[in-house]
Amino acid sequence: MRKTFIILLFMLVPVSIILFLHGFGDNKFEVPVYYGNAADMSSDLCVFPEGQHYIPPFRFTDQQEAEVTEAWLTGKLTVVDFIFTNCPTICPAMSTQMARVQEAFRGDAQVQFLSVTVDPERDTPSVLAAYAERVGADQGRWRFVTGAKPELYELARCGFLLPVQEGDGGEEDFIHSNRLVLVDAQRRIRGYYEGDDRKEVDRLVKEIQIIKAEE
Repeated sequence: MRKTFIILLFMLVPVSIILFLHGFGDNKFEVPVYYGNAADMSSDLCVFPEGQHYIPPFRFTDQQEAEVTEAWLTGKLTVVDFIFTNCPTICPAMSTQMARVQEAFRGDAQVQFLSVTVDPERDTPSVLAAYAERVGADQGRWRFVTGAKPELYELARCGFLLPVQEGDGGEEDFIHSNRLVLVDAQRRIRGYYEGDDRKEVDRLVKEIQIIKAEE
């Protein structure tokens, strides 16, 4: 009797695994799409239209003094962060981790990077170019942009929905976030990651691979 029970148990284990994978496997590795109805998040600071949130229009200047708009995001996966070049704390760590992701997708034209300064008064295109070289940026795929402070800050708060304090982009306003943001080919936000945490950035790499496999 005991022998029969053991045999049945061994027969049931593979069946249970198959049923589990069938029931949950399809959803296990999906990367969520954020903000399906952005209007629910409207506030005094940001007003969103009904429906899916997309990165809104913007127009900035990169380290090579070329124009960068939201159109550059369309059709590719983009990892975005908000930094400033004379930051003594988290920004160097974030740029190091961005460089790791760049290396993980070396030669992959479908994965690109955007670093947005939060200190445009100091971070001119030439300063950004020097910083880009210092962190080993592939300047064809990793662009560093600057622009008018109110527009940069509005993009951070209302475009990328960074969890930062309210402000108007004025002289005393300052954003300092350690988040990396993953944006898909349709300009939808697919994930937030602690940019100074290696394990979080490992998760980012895996989720980029998952989204690429979906396409």
